[in-house]
Amino acid sequence: MSKHNSLKAASTAGGKRSVMKRFERIKVLRERGQWKEGQSPIGLPKTKGEA
Repeated sequence: MSKHNSLKAASTAGGKRSVMKRFERIKVLRERGQWKEGQSPIGLPKTKGEA
């Protein structure tokens, strides 16, 4: 009996993430000059990554 396609190796499921973690968003905001030191990391604006 063969395996179903959805049960194949997990390595094929890894693709490019479409969301950024909080520290990644802060890093992008710093590079753009939109981050102020001492600002709260909660409630960050939506940020698009480098394309």
